[in-house]
Amino acid sequence: MTSKLVSGLRSVALNVPDVAKAEEFYTRIWHLDIVARTEDAIYLRGTGSPHHLLSFHRGERTEIRDVTFRARTADALATIADAAIQAGGSVLEPPGLIGEPGGGTGMTVRDPDGRIFRVVHGDAVHADAAEVRDRPIRLAHVVLNSRDVAATQRCFEAVFGFMLADRTRIMAFLNCDRDHHTVALADATEDSLNHIAFVMPDLESVMRGGGRMKDAGHPIEWGPGRHGPGANAFNYFIDPFGIVIEYTSEIEQIDDTYKVGGPDDWKWPPGRVDHWGISAPPSARLKEAQKRIFFSAS
Repeated sequence: MTSKLVSGLRSVALNVPDVAKAEEFYTRIWHLDIVARTEDAIYLRGTGSPHHLLSFHRGERTEIRDVTFRARTADALATIADAAIQAGGSVLEPPGLIGEPGGGTGMTVRDPDGRIFRVVHGDAVHADAAEVRDRPIRLAHVVLNSRDVAATQRCFEAVFGFMLADRTRIMAFLNCDRDHHTVALADATEDSLNHIAFVMPDLESVMRGGGRMKDAGHPIEWGPGRHGPGANAFNYFIDPFGIVIEYTSEIEQIDDTYKVGGPDDWKWPPGRVDHWGISAPPSARLKEAQKRIFFSAS
């Protein structure tokens, strides 16, 4: 289960009304590090090799600017651009050099429902990558809400080469490499951001992160628990801007022998919302926050 075009998720860019507040939260509390800054934006890295995992840009409201994937080859950029047009989307920026921190070559497309994706190749990576206890390494996945999951899934398959790993009653999990899923699509009444997940070194770090966030006034909104598809441990939170973020670890690694599951394969016993059966249901605050962050129109 490997996309020929995309090798993984690099970063997510967001607009926020207070970049300094984002810096304070994501460095001191969430445990990322500033890797670059411009006049109106900051770029934050984990302890892994990707140049940055998040960037925050000054804006009037909290919005998602784009989701950035890494291309397997430079030639894949033109292929993806052509496929986006064929799928009913548009090319916002054709393949070319990227002027922002991280560099490399890249292009930007908009899907038929207004979601914006950047794909990069040859961008900067960090040579000092390491696993550090209680600190995020890289992004695990992004979950996007969709009014028509089947249509959005077809777009991801045609444009980026993703493949279905599992389909539950409420979500389609899409794969591009060894991680069980890099993108998931949630059945919803709006096309928006559901949440962003960060890989932690181990279960201990997921739990320590939960305690650290609680101490800082950001309670666990769902968790601790272990998901079904992907088998990853989780704790969910809401950041100061209403963005839902997740600490996760122990993500299932799959290959071409993995059997794709359907809704009947992913049913919990009554009263359960995770594999262990210990987590309370997601909070009402979390469910509401998972609907409210939309892609920028520009």
